[in-house]
Amino acid sequence: MRDEFLDTGVPDHEIAEEAGLRPRSLAEFVGQRELKEHLDIVLGAARQRGQAADHILLAGPPGLGKTTLAGIVAAEMNVVLHVTSGPALERAGDLAAILTKLGEGDVLFIDEVHRLSRSVEEILYPAMEDFQIDIVVGKGPAASSIRLSLPRFTLIGATTRTGMITGPLRDRFGLVARLDYYEPMELEAIISRTAGILDVPLDAQSASMIASRSRGTPRIANRLLRRVRDFAEVRGDGVIDRATAAEALRVFGVDELGLDKLDRAILGALCGQFEGGPVGLTTLAIAVGEQPETIEDVYEPFLIQRGLLARTPRGRVALDAAREHLAGS
Repeated sequence: MRDEFLDTGVPDHEIAEEAGLRPRSLAEFVGQRELKEHLDIVLGAARQRGQAADHILLAGPPGLGKTTLAGIVAAEMNVVLHVTSGPALERAGDLAAILTKLGEGDVLFIDEVHRLSRSVEEILYPAMEDFQIDIVVGKGPAASSIRLSLPRFTLIGATTRTGMITGPLRDRFGLVARLDYYEPMELEAIISRTAGILDVPLDAQSASMIASRSRGTPRIANRLLRRVRDFAEVRGDGVIDRATAAEALRVFGVDELGLDKLDRAILGALCGQFEGGPVGLTTLAIAVGEQPETIEDVYEPFLIQRGLLARTPRGRVALDAAREHLAGS
């Protein structure tokens, strides 16, 4: 299986490092048991028929493995993976250029698919259903439309906001799945696997501590492991034990609940400046110096899940657990 990364905006060395940590098969993928079973059936049936797999929509918070699963689908089907994102496809021609490069059975992964423009989305409808696209040649009265046939391909869309995807687009996906946050034991397995790949000496207690502060997210777990590794190499003997992991996480500002500096700033502003709320999202974002979308998509889901913050019709409200945590930290 060969990857083609298109318009991702991510530096090559980061893509290479992240790709090296990602599992390449469903058997290697940890967690998301129900989704893995569904994919195993869908991909197995497609292989038996000798056809491209059905289109797949993956929804869920960032860092849970949507891009990884797209790579696994391509690997399991032994086809090429093409990667792009919704914001990168500004015009219908951008999408048409990618679609015409696809080979038979290839996988096209569109991250942030909810951010596709309406003109691009309308080009996608016949491509998904009939594997054809209409290209307009010329301008004005002399313009004409040419219909091109496409090879059968699999579109995998990833979104953090299912509600922003239009009904016609969502209905064209054969499998719609949501990724859930990971359990600590699953994150421990992921951390141990990553430590083996990076050749990092790591004991079980350290893996458990890192997992418990990873917010149920593999991407954060791997990132924390790399920071703890850096700390152990610079301030220690390169071996990660419980004491080293605890000190490293303290230095990098990750507390016992997995909250970082901005999490605590959000809770601190709510509890202190706004006396517990309610306060509007935009006002809260200005108070902590962050974009409203980042707070809503990245930080709030975990704070709500941990019972520290609540969304109400009047705005965000800090719960008693938030005050207790800030008082004890």
